[in-house]
Amino acid sequence: MAALLEVQNLKKYFKSPAGTVHAVDDITLQIEKGETMGLVGESGCGKSTLGRTLIHLNESTDGKIIFDGKDVTRLKGKEMAQFRRDVQMIFQDPYSSLDPRQTVSDIIKEPMRLTGTMSSSEVEQRTKELMDIVGIEKRLRMCYPHELDGGRRQRVGIARALALKPKFIVCDEPVSALDVSIQAQIINLLMDLQESMGLTYLFITHDMSVVKHISQKICVMYLGQVVEMCDRNELFAHPMHPYTKALLSAIPTVDIHHKKERILLKGEIKSPIDPGAECRFCSRCIYANEGCKKGAKLREVRPGHFVACNEAEAINLAGETSASK
Repeated sequence: MAALLEVQNLKKYFKSPAGTVHAVDDITLQIEKGETMGLVGESGCGKSTLGRTLIHLNESTDGKIIFDGKDVTRLKGKEMAQFRRDVQMIFQDPYSSLDPRQTVSDIIKEPMRLTGTMSSSEVEQRTKELMDIVGIEKRLRMCYPHELDGGRRQRVGIARALALKPKFIVCDEPVSALDVSIQAQIINLLMDLQESMGLTYLFITHDMSVVKHISQKICVMYLGQVVEMCDRNELFAHPMHPYTKALLSAIPTVDIHHKKERILLKGEIKSPIDPGAECRFCSRCIYANEGCKKGAKLREVRPGHFVACNEAEAINLAGETSASK
């Protein structure tokens, strides 16, 4: 498969009175056509900022974003307008992301009206199709967002994102604000839509169980940087970064015969303001040494498995040795 989105040394910094916030710092990755890249990490690590920067809601500070063969950071005029149609976003909160003054029908129609490329009859027909596709009953077309439950509101958000037939969608924690029973319905809907429409997703979440279910590849972020990236099955079978190991140890289990040892992270989280060259995780890592102060670059330690840890091989060799005893 060819890469639909390729990111090279992407940076997004914000100026503040205290200094420069390194929200996204030197990230390189690629997402193939038709696949889902899961993006995980704790709150404040830069997941949403990365997603917004990829689709140009935030302007990048440095680096390249190559979408469908074109450098997005250089697009202008008609090319940028086309890019806006090709990429969309599904937001975390299905209530605050919808205009409370518009009906369900008007919310879905708005993107099509703004582009001005469709007649009124075509807009009306497309709206009906989208409501059917995402499972919104016809009786709800004149309802307002406050009259719907969370699941239906998120379906409206998904229909709006699909209105212009995009190629790539950033799903920014689209199920975290929903009840568990509704979460499964929305995730299954997104997977069905991907299969039927050939969509490509960046799926942002902090829930490792969700990302395991929906993603083909997983990217783990910590304080603005990617610390581990590989195939989903590889990550869960052979996590190599100490932070990833801690995340996976926190997943609840119902297996009473094989209890997992919970890894509790100690130490203080580094500030994202002018963090310096050293490894971002070293203040909480039990394996940290003097070499970590020089930084840790993302590198391939197994085929297709990238880790930003200088001691990755030694840590995992020690873990395999102790497990075999």
